[in-house]
Amino acid sequence: MKREDVEKSRIWAIEDLFATDEEWERVYAETEKMTDFSEYEGKLGDKKTLLKFLKKTDEADAEISHLAIYANMRHDEDASVGKYISYSAKIDSLCAKYAASLSFYESEMCAQSDEYLDDVIADPAFSDYDYSIKRLKATKAHVLGADEEMIMALSSETLGSFYDIFGMLDNADLPLPEIEYKGKSVKLTHGLYGMLIKDPDRDVRREAYEKYYATYNSLINTITAVYAGNVKKDVFLSRVYKYDSCLSQALFREDVKPAVYENLLKSVEKGTPAMHRYVSDRKKILGYDRLYFYDMYVSLVEDAEISLPYDEAYALVVEGLGVLGKEYQGLLQKAHDERWIDVEETENKRSGAYSIGIKGYHPFVLLNYQPDTHDVFTIAHEMGHSLHTYFSSKNQPYAKADYKIFVAEVASTVNEVLLLKYLYAKTDDIALKKYLLNYYLETIRTTLFRQTMFAEFEYEAHGAVEKNEPLTKELLCGIYADLGKKYYGDAVEHDYDISIEWCRVPHFYRSFYVYKYATGIIAAMSIANRILTEGESAVKDYFAFLSSGSSSDPVSLLRLAGVDLETTAPFDFAMKEFEDTLKEFESLSDIK
Repeated sequence: MKREDVEKSRIWAIEDLFATDEEWERVYAETEKMTDFSEYEGKLGDKKTLLKFLKKTDEADAEISHLAIYANMRHDEDASVGKYISYSAKIDSLCAKYAASLSFYESEMCAQSDEYLDDVIADPAFSDYDYSIKRLKATKAHVLGADEEMIMALSSETLGSFYDIFGMLDNADLPLPEIEYKGKSVKLTHGLYGMLIKDPDRDVRREAYEKYYATYNSLINTITAVYAGNVKKDVFLSRVYKYDSCLSQALFREDVKPAVYENLLKSVEKGTPAMHRYVSDRKKILGYDRLYFYDMYVSLVEDAEISLPYDEAYALVVEGLGVLGKEYQGLLQKAHDERWIDVEETENKRSGAYSIGIKGYHPFVLLNYQPDTHDVFTIAHEMGHSLHTYFSSKNQPYAKADYKIFVAEVASTVNEVLLLKYLYAKTDDIALKKYLLNYYLETIRTTLFRQTMFAEFEYEAHGAVEKNEPLTKELLCGIYADLGKKYYGDAVEHDYDISIEWCRVPHFYRSFYVYKYATGIIAAMSIANRILTEGESAVKDYFAFLSSGSSSDPVSLLRLAGVDLETTAPFDFAMKEFEDTLKEFESLSDIK
């Protein structure tokens, strides 16, 4: 579909950010003048000067973010349009210039005495910045001198290029082939592949799977080089900034203790036998002598798929999240009616889905909606992100409005769990109940187990480079194949195609991001359970979390909603929830 053929009601109101490109260009020119902070260098030991500096950086950061969101959204509408490629490149350059101008800040602040920093933190005038300055104080051991920080800031655009390179390859240059589907020859796309891999016709799934991965295999040498470069960049940065490892740098940056990561790995290790049992159940239900990975996404329950047009699907999401209250439902409807959402898959549009926002403007959501159950839940998921952004922006000052990535998947997954539980409780249809149980099992498999597997792949890939081992395609495919056997067991065939799945995962270029999907669903499952069992008090606690932004470390903020990831309780609950759901599914499916 071409973008010009989409109904206006299904195209995001990007004009709410900038009415025209000309307005963007004018604001860009004005903002360029706001990025010189050299007058403050050497003067941050004075509290009045420091406060003025921080407020001015908020102003500059807000304008740059405003410009960047528009440029990136325009580029995501159609990755082939040169004008918006140029806009994105200009933003990258502006961000690099801005970062270079601020490069003295961390080193100068870390050169201050602990007494001065404690005085600043305790001063009510700095209440917008107390947490960030506490974090600065903690980073003293990892901050370079002013000259070195300047060099690193100037190199940020180059060091950050791997994500962009993979994005262009994956969204614009990937030579996806034609495929026969429903008697027609159609071009395979990321969105279409997501549909075909769930198709009831095994031949359709097999052809889509084989051709999709053959495309990635045709570029595996290039993708290996890009990913290896990305990992080498991470190792370089961890060593420059004096961290023990890339993982320790990532956890420190999120202000998360290693106990959380350890709890995740231990919980998945304990849950793996149940996952193996679930895969074996899948093989039995489908009746196959040999189960392949292209059989892993097809529904185990026939004629129960929730297939709805977009507007009906959206209305169902609003209804299903009623337990969160009228205000929450009203905001969901507002997002639909006021075009916060870009709905349709169009030529050269970025694949997948996301939510993005900035204080002072409503959030925006990108979808590539297909009429299947997954995309119904994707609406709930992305609107969870958006309303988390909305409440944090509404209740926090600019410096604290943007929540940390560690908690970014919690609100989105709470929405998914609540919607699923609502649909399950609402129906007496056994087939639909089985379908929903299977969907929940799949959600846990893909969001908890699979993302933890991804996280372990990243851990091993980074560990190899940290030990000076070259990242070859053979090594990377071997790591991925071994992890597949560990997580899924021997009921499924581990063919070559699945060993190259790592080639298509864009989050690998935002290293050590994916484990947060797993901790996110673990937290979300506990929060949803509290909301459904404790009612209004739990909803109130949850809204306190949604409104907290980055006012403290993310684990402490989750405690507002009654979840403590530094204990084993939420992890144990998640594993029990998976096993209980599997038992219920086996009972209804008469599996022994």
